[in-house]
Order: sequence, then structure tokens, then C-alpha cells
Amino acid sequence: MVAVNILISFLVIVVLQFMGMLIFSWMTPFDDMEELRQGNSAVGLAMGGKFLSTAIILGVSAFTNSSIWHMGLWFLIGYVCLLAAYWIFEWATPNLTLHEQLKKGNMAVGILLACVYVGMGFAVSSLII
Repeated sequence: MVAVNILISFLVIVVLQFMGMLIFSWMTPFDDMEELRQGNSAVGLAMGGKFLSTAIILGVSAFTNSSIWHMGLWFLIGYVCLLAAYWIFEWATPNLTLHEQLKKGNMAVGILLACVYVGMGFAVSSLII
């Protein structure tokens, strides 16, 4: 029975992680995978930050909740906070269009966004009970 619960939890975490990444990819007006194929490191860094921040929130949600439903709910709340952080950061930097800079391969923006995502992942995960 324990093995089945672990397997189900693992599958739910994998599905939530990839759903989170899919939603993040819809936020950019360019094809993330195509940019990666072309070697755009800035996009790779930003995507890595998204993946890490999503994993942080998922990990804390799984650790602090014994129910898959509660884990999913806290992940959803944390994920919405991550999305809001992106849009707030975009709004707070009106002279710097983030997706345009990423598409150009601006590594400084890629690093900054990765750090914003990971930092927000840690901060938001501290709210999960």
C-alpha cells in the first residue's frame, strides 16, 4: 500500500511539474523549445529558474501535506504566486521587456529571471502549511 501511495504521489508531482512548465511556456510569445534548440542560453536559464521554483513549491507542498489534494491546492496557490511575480516584475520594469530580451539572448536578463523565480519559489514555499 505504501508503494502504491508513493507511486501515485510521484506521478502527480511529475504531472504538476510539467503542467507548470507548459503554462509558463504559454506566457512567452516565442517557442521556448525552439529557442533552446537554437542555443539561446538566456531562455535556458529562465526556464531552469521556472523549473526549479516550481519544484521547490511542489517539494514543500508534498512534504507538508499528507493528502494529494492538499498538496495540489498548495501547489496551485504557490504557482499562482509565481505567475504573479513574473507579471509584477514585468510591470515594475517598463523599460525592459523581458520576453524580448530573452529572445535576443540577453544573459543578464536570463540570470535575473532565474534568480527571481527561484527566490520567489523559496519565499512562497515558506507560506505553505
